[in-house]
Amino acid sequence: KSWSPGRARHINASRRACLVARFGFIYAQERFDAETLLRTYISDMETVQRIIYTAAVESFYAAKMAYWKFKIHVKEALSLSHSGPESLEDAVLDYIVCHKDEYDVHASVKAVIRSMNINPKISFPPEIDFIVLSTLIQELCCLAFSMQTLTPPLDVAFGIDGELFNESKYYRSPDSDFTAAFVAYHVWPALVEDGIVIVKGEVVTKR
Repeated sequence: KSWSPGRARHINASRRACLVARFGFIYAQERFDAETLLRTYISDMETVQRIIYTAAVESFYAAKMAYWKFKIHVKEALSLSHSGPESLEDAVLDYIVCHKDEYDVHASVKAVIRSMNINPKISFPPEIDFIVLSTLIQELCCLAFSMQTLTPPLDVAFGIDGELFNESKYYRSPDSDFTAAFVAYHVWPALVEDGIVIVKGEVVTKR
């Protein structure tokens, strides 16, 4: 195939648009499905939303770690035979994009569930086995892994309980106190590119 920086930028832009749209769909539909599922086990909505938010953040973390290890492996293999015309870094990205099925997403899902099981904010009381969220976690891990192949990569924003509400970063949930200045807890993470929010997250604000 012919390779050019212009073609690469166009492909990157169209893949980015698809992945951002997928993030939006997971938020709108699959997150809601997971909420409905968890409500059959847990009556407290805050706990349910905290669990799903944690699953999303941990999925991105696990996928980024897996991507980093996969990239090192591919780079070592390709460096033995690479000759151009694109740079070795571009060849590595190209390979990963074309061979995403080699990503062991099930290992990432297990890592996410392990992390959730020891997270003190959501692990007690142990009313539920987080394996019931495997479908959502797998979708998020695959999405996050693909987002690492973009230039620049996409990631979810870091959020902490009690942070000052930022309307450029979050929407308030309908059950929020709209006069409250601080975030009580997070419902969904914001999506960022080079530190700039491109899709707002959702939080609950309370006094």
